[in-house]
Amino acid sequence: MATESAAGSPASTEPAPARRLLMLIVPALAVGVVSALVLLGVSLLAEQLQDVLWETLPDALSIGRYSSLWMIVMLTAIGLVTGLTIRTVPGHAGPDPATTGLVDPPLPPAVLPGLLIVTVLALAGGVSLGPENPITAANIALACWAGRRFAPSAPAELWLALAAAGTIGALFGTPVAAALILTETLTAAPGKGALWDRLFGPLAAGAAGALTMTLTAHPSFDLSLPDYTGAHWGDLLSAVVIASAGAVLGLAAVYAFPYVHRVFRALRHPVLAMTAGGLLLGLLGALGGHLTLFKGLDEVKVLAADPDGWSAGGFGGMAVVKTAALLVAAACGFRGGRIFPAVFCGVALGLCAHALVDGVPVALAVTCGVLGILLAITRQGWLSLFTAAVLASDMALLPLLCVATLPAWLLVTGRPLMQLRADGTPLR
Repeated sequence: MATESAAGSPASTEPAPARRLLMLIVPALAVGVVSALVLLGVSLLAEQLQDVLWETLPDALSIGRYSSLWMIVMLTAIGLVTGLTIRTVPGHAGPDPATTGLVDPPLPPAVLPGLLIVTVLALAGGVSLGPENPITAANIALACWAGRRFAPSAPAELWLALAAAGTIGALFGTPVAAALILTETLTAAPGKGALWDRLFGPLAAGAAGALTMTLTAHPSFDLSLPDYTGAHWGDLLSAVVIASAGAVLGLAAVYAFPYVHRVFRALRHPVLAMTAGGLLLGLLGALGGHLTLFKGLDEVKVLAADPDGWSAGGFGGMAVVKTAALLVAAACGFRGGRIFPAVFCGVALGLCAHALVDGVPVALAVTCGVLGILLAITRQGWLSLFTAAVLASDMALLPLLCVATLPAWLLVTGRPLMQLRADGTPLR
């Protein structure tokens, strides 16, 4: 009788775990491929527009492509156009980006065209933000809309996780980054089943996104840094000091964020706020040089290719200017993410440390600088460690990076996030 009761219980009608996971493969692959294609499309459009704005136009006007005058004029104009676009498009291109994170609840589909337009403008115009936040938001909205339409019985959280993983996998060219980010999210959220059961679908989506991007665009985060010859006792101290310095630089931006946001909010009009923000970004670009513009992924490779090309003051100045530009861009209303600009800040800070003490290996200095500032800006431990390690592609650095994570994390844990509530107060 007990056997019959168990066999007839509602729990027995649920699919076996393996069968349930197999049913996720096709939708996960589809979401991952589409997520990568959206990222690729926005990136290609931004690159084409960037060539027009920073090459064709200044050449036609006989103005230096990256002269101080052109940087100030162009970024001010981008702020004005972006502000006008946000004011006029449906949904105003989404909520205030100061209040959003990397993975958030889905936006209404009507918001997406405006969000993608202003993202292209920011990427092409030289704003110090990356594509990760708005592209992830767009892909989550698309996946949840399609999920409600074609599989209404599936939970919305599934589509959110698949889209986030597909986008992050495409951004980094590997599903590992998506798995690490979602591991932190899933362990903090209630849910049944083993962790790897819950990661199965997102991993498939992340792999699909990564492979799609790799096969079409061949992204690479390897900075081709000089080989790290092996750990020494002095390297341990250097790793801890540089990672902690990066965390302090990032925390300076985090603590300034609500105050800078409040100043722009006091202007009470998005067009005015973003025009003022664009002007400030142009002035910062004129101060720090053209390498401190844009999301920073291409520019950081220029720095890494010539680690002795600037003085310690030059590298340090670029790190501070880029941090200030990231702060202004995120606070005034531009749509974009903070991971890639923070990577530039960390690389510049690490190269500054190497220039100050040439006995500090370049690879160690760069990766520890990136590790520290990403911990402060993103508060994602696994993502920070992964990003720092992948820049050097040298497993010999990993033990030192793990040790350097500990004091840097002690500095950032419990501090405010670089994200605000609707009332302007910081999250913790």
